[in-house]
Amino acid sequence: MHRVVITGMAGISALGRDWNTVRAAFEAGRNAIRTMPDWNVYKELNTRLAGPLPEYAPPSHWTRKQLRSMGRVSQLAVNAAEMALADAGLLGDPSIADGRMGVACGSSTGSTADVMAFGNMLLNGVTDDLNANSYVRMMPHTTAANIGIFFGLKGRIIPTSSACTSGSQGIGYAYEAIRYGRQRMMLAGGAEELCPSEAIVFDALYATSQRNDTPELTPRPYDATRDGLVIGEGAGMLVLESLEHAQARGARIHAEVVGFGSNSDGTHITRPEAATMRIAMEMALADAGLPAQAIGYVNGHGTATEQGDIAETQATQAVFGERMAISSQKSYLGHTLGACGALESWFTIEMMRNDWYAPTLNLNQVDPRCGELDYITGDGRRLSSEYAMNNNFAFGGVNTSLVFRRWP
Repeated sequence: MHRVVITGMAGISALGRDWNTVRAAFEAGRNAIRTMPDWNVYKELNTRLAGPLPEYAPPSHWTRKQLRSMGRVSQLAVNAAEMALADAGLLGDPSIADGRMGVACGSSTGSTADVMAFGNMLLNGVTDDLNANSYVRMMPHTTAANIGIFFGLKGRIIPTSSACTSGSQGIGYAYEAIRYGRQRMMLAGGAEELCPSEAIVFDALYATSQRNDTPELTPRPYDATRDGLVIGEGAGMLVLESLEHAQARGARIHAEVVGFGSNSDGTHITRPEAATMRIAMEMALADAGLPAQAIGYVNGHGTATEQGDIAETQATQAVFGERMAISSQKSYLGHTLGACGALESWFTIEMMRNDWYAPTLNLNQVDPRCGELDYITGDGRRLSSEYAMNNNFAFGGVNTSLVFRRWP
């Protein structure tokens, strides 16, 4: 088996597109949540909150031909992949197009503008907005396929469209592909574009925040006064390589992926289960060959939903005990769905490398029903640890846990 290292990292988020900018927002206690007046047209939608990118346009060097097959979600994914390849020193390198590199990536859905165009055909018999690329922009694996085509990758394409675990499953399956010798390099991550159709999914479950007049005060993961999640958007991408391949080309190494666990609740389509969340974490630890005591920080899923927060933290306490430091970056960005596993893995690695961990914003009073853990609040936490864990949980009962090791 091969050791797997991370040689490139990049993200596009509502707080910024580089770690220094994102960290500055974390330190300032500034979130990216906004009131969305355009959503007033949707009378049955209760939430008016989201974490949109302040502005986004595809890179100016992309051609019209390249853009034809990409909706917004694919643009974000390909853009983050391009940045990650540049960070790894692999952008334009022939080695990525000779079969050595594959991609594992996903999103909750394809671009909804194209979904709407097909819906208009079915409802009204009108095909004016449809063309040869409409399905390619809408299809569930649009992010993975577009990354493969854009960079000429000849390796495996592993679509991971599993809602909120799309990004973390992308990293986990890429890690396994390299570990077991199927690929030498992988692009791995996830993306999501903002759409009110995604907000109403959670609205219908009474799971969205409705603090519409005070966006700076929500979401509130783990807090006793939380009132639900907020939808966000963005993309995150990592470059994974076998250690020997990275060292042979003299690559800079950011961190090592040492463990991955993924399982299914097998009980309910939307209700999280603490028992199987716990097993996913234990699987990741077993895969890494580590005792629970080796982990110094857990990046929690932390959506600010009642059932999710309680189940997740009780499972985390069951594995690690009360000592475990935990926080959630969804308090800054909202829930970026398919992107969250990748963005939060990027944040976890950067925080581990800098010995500083961001607090959970708006966490003033921990819900007593949550597990007893060391919740990071206030100004964050100076903490040195060799290993950190990132957890994500999704509709369909999909649980994922990743373990990262800081590179010496």
